[in-house]
Amino acid sequence: MDLQYQLKAGSYYLYDLRDAPSTVTGERRFRLKTDSVAIAFDRLTGEVHQHGSPARIQSWATHMRRRLRAAGRLDVANDLVVVSGPLPVEEINKCLWVAGYCRRLLARLASLPHGKLQRAVDPHSWRKAA
Repeated sequence: MDLQYQLKAGSYYLYDLRDAPSTVTGERRFRLKTDSVAIAFDRLTGEVHQHGSPARIQSWATHMRRRLRAAGRLDVANDLVVVSGPLPVEEINKCLWVAGYCRRLLARLASLPHGKLQRAVDPHSWRKAA
């Protein structure tokens, strides 16, 4: 639960919550900034193997599949899944924090909203409706 993605100005920022915030700005330094996020995981267990920018994760997965197939582990290579795109930040973070959550994400992928087009929820909107 130390890593967390946040969506700011249309980009995904990865923060390590173990890092102390800056005394000047009050913000942590980000570890990664990317336009979309990719997650590589095991289809059966939902275990996350890698996450980050799509190009790097796709390259890692291709290389890992080749190594697994060369070692005769075809079943493991075929179970390596990469999901990428503008995913909702909450879903990405749940994949990092909850063991096996990626299986749920994969099952619901077609029904997930576009990650960057989510409306910001106004905490006082219930007052306007009343």
